[in-house]
Formats: sequence, C-alpha cells, structure tokens
Amino acid sequence: MSGHNRWSKIKRKKEAQGAAKGKLFSKVIKEITVAARMGGGDPAGNPRLRAAIDAAKEANMPQDNITRAVKKGTGELEGVSYEEVVYEGYGPAGVAMMVECLTDNRNRTAGDVRSSFSKGGGNLAAEGAVAWNFEKRGVVEVRPGPTEDRVTEAAIEAGAEDVVSLGADGFEVRTHPNDLHAVAASLEKTLKLGARRITFVAKETVRLADPDRARAVLKLVDALEDLEDVQSVHANFEIDDKLMEQLA
Repeated sequence: MSGHNRWSKIKRKKEAQGAAKGKLFSKVIKEITVAARMGGGDPAGNPRLRAAIDAAKEANMPQDNITRAVKKGTGELEGVSYEEVVYEGYGPAGVAMMVECLTDNRNRTAGDVRSSFSKGGGNLAAEGAVAWNFEKRGVVEVRPGPTEDRVTEAAIEAGAEDVVSLGADGFEVRTHPNDLHAVAASLEKTLKLGARRITFVAKETVRLADPDRARAVLKLVDALEDLEDVQSVHANFEIDDKLMEQLA
C-alpha cells in the first residue's frame, strides 16, 4: 500500500534532515503544549501527550525543549494559547482531506487553508463533508526487516486491529487510539519500532494512476503541511509504489 502515509513519511525524513527541521520542531512543540493543557503533564496518564513526546523524540528534539513545552501546557511557564480546528476539503481527483490545525488566530488559519485549497485545484468543504470517511486510529510504525507473518503474529498478541505493509518502508500496526501505547509496549519486545502517533485513517480510498493528478494532489498536501498553523493533513489517496518512487 502506498499513498498519503508513505508520502508523509518521505517528507518527515527530509524535514528531520534539512532546513525544515525548525518548522517540524515548531509543530511538535505546539502539539505537546496543547496535549499537556488538555490532559495534564503526566504522559503516563495522557495518551495524546505520550504520542506527541514520542514524535518529538523521533525527530531528535532536545529534552529541554520537550520539558518547556509541557510546562507551557500545564501553565508552569507562560505560553501562547492555541485552539484546535479541523478543516475538511477536496483536492484534485476528488481526494478527501482532513486538515488538523493549532492556531492562535482562527481567521488567519481559515484564510490560509482556503487559499491553499484554491491554488491547489481543490476546495474547502462544509463540516462533515469528508469526516465520515475517516476514523481515528493509533499507528505504530515497524521498521523494515521482519516478515509480514511475524509482524502480524506480534500485532495479534498485542491486541492490535490491523497490519498494513508499506513495502520497503516496513509496516504500520493500527489499533484503537486508547490502546496505542499498550500495543507499542508489547510490540517493542520483539520488533524495532519507529514513530507512534494518533491519526485519521480513511475508510475508502481513491487510487491515483495518472502522474499529473498524483503530482497535483501531492503538491496540495505539501502546500497545506507547510502552513504555520497546520499540524497534519490526512487524505484518502493511494499511489502505486512505482509511481510514488518517480514522484518522490
């Protein structure tokens, strides 16, 4: 399986290695701050905060940055108050998109997201227009090496819901959001893991076989993810491995 998940993984690798690292850190710090504000500063009792801290460590963020972000969320340090907003829209070829944002200015964010959709050949949609096609899931990345049978067996034992092969990029183990960290703790006993996160997974997907359409969709995803207030973009497209390699 290829598509938005794989494209996002490719982009995260580039961000972690290049000049965009500062922007990646900024997004992760926002998420840690909001997670701590909403669920408290103890990651043991706050699944969202644990996932955010895992993402920070995966990006090699210094521990001091993580600690300061948590303290800003709990009010121990002064910080900006961010609001959570999710925008829904359609990209080229009818691809459905969910855009998660953290913002201190809703009007600015709405304008930026709307403009990106318009310039990218898509359009902002009404609330609920595409949300029905997505469900929240916990995702644990398994690094390449083990066979699919081995990963599946470990996932079943851990109580996971599904295993998705990412080809040369390894596997994704999917589970209920509340079970994310228990499943990851079980998996890491026998497997080498990557990032752990809570995300939106599409129920129905659109396969993009035409290079121009695929390129247009990926360009829109990149434009949205590059916006300061956008935390993540979730989309329901799939692209064959061969075409994805050409585009990447």
